[in-house]
Amino acid sequence: MLSKTSLIILGITKTGDNAIVLHTLSAAHGRKGFIVNVNRKTPMSQFLPLNILEAEVIENPKSKLWRIRNITVKHPLMGIRSDIYKNTMTLFMSEVLFRIVREGSAGEDLFTWCEKSILTLDAIKSDYSNFHLRFLLELAIVLGFSPSIADLTPFAADNIELLASFIKASFAESMLIPMNGNVRNKLADALLRYISYHSETRINVQSLKVLRELYGN
Repeated sequence: MLSKTSLIILGITKTGDNAIVLHTLSAAHGRKGFIVNVNRKTPMSQFLPLNILEAEVIENPKSKLWRIRNITVKHPLMGIRSDIYKNTMTLFMSEVLFRIVREGSAGEDLFTWCEKSILTLDAIKSDYSNFHLRFLLELAIVLGFSPSIADLTPFAADNIELLASFIKASFAESMLIPMNGNVRNKLADALLRYISYHSETRINVQSLKVLRELYGN
């Protein structure tokens, strides 16, 4: 059975010289891995983290790994791919989604929100150093955790006033809240611990270290 769907790339795993597994998020299938045949002419840049693709899904009830073909890039994301800071954020965001969202879980609302977030990051021209914090906060809400100040205090006691102002702010206002790299890192850690606790998932986000180094202190 064939069906066409939009997919957000969370990562890839090489399975040999001629195939890879794409770890994806979609409205129809939630988080799911798909096998893709590749060769020397395959444009691997289309599989960068958080790229949004359209593809035909070849469903196979006898296998957990289905195949996809006729892949096209839905949005070029030039605003992200031309910016090292935004690219690093997409590494972080895709890894968080991969580690938090369970395989096979339903994902229509999550996919819609993720696509909107990616396109927002792509379009924003300046003042986006706090974007990954807003992403984590909104992710918690989309996942159904509804973070409150009281709920977050055990995870961010030293910076709860700043986090409270961040929660109350609009998106545009939250991008302009001043904080140095050290505080930004602490808030990211706090939000990750909060999401980890409520999702009952241990999160070890390797790309967070790269994000910290990029923004410094």
